[in-house]
Amino acid sequence: MSMIQIGVIGVIGAVLAVQLKGGKTEYGIYVCMAAGVILFSFIVDRLGIFADAVSQIASYISLDAGYLAVMLKMVGITYIAEFSSGICRDAGYQTLAGQIEIFGKLTILTLGLPVLSALLQTVQEFLS
Repeated sequence: MSMIQIGVIGVIGAVLAVQLKGGKTEYGIYVCMAAGVILFSFIVDRLGIFADAVSQIASYISLDAGYLAVMLKMVGITYIAEFSSGICRDAGYQTLAGQIEIFGKLTILTLGLPVLSALLQTVQEFLS
């Protein structure tokens, strides 16, 4: 699916949501969520292509598979957090959206700590 088609789906979903908000607000939220789920399914498809490309690149160079797994987890957490917080923000729950974003950032930070530790050990070995 091309970017133009994805953009059209997003704009149609937003226009329908705005039109339905005039009558009943919850219908607008449902339409927006449905468009978001459709778009998220296409995002997951592209993430699969990305994961295949990264694993192919990893086969060419000697990298620890654990680092690639951490990177893919971080990308997945980022997309899920953004998607979830966007839905909450559209529904009018900005505080909940902010908390989801903070939790996502802290999760990514936690995943990155072993990588940072390995980097610092490598730097220490070079300096000694």
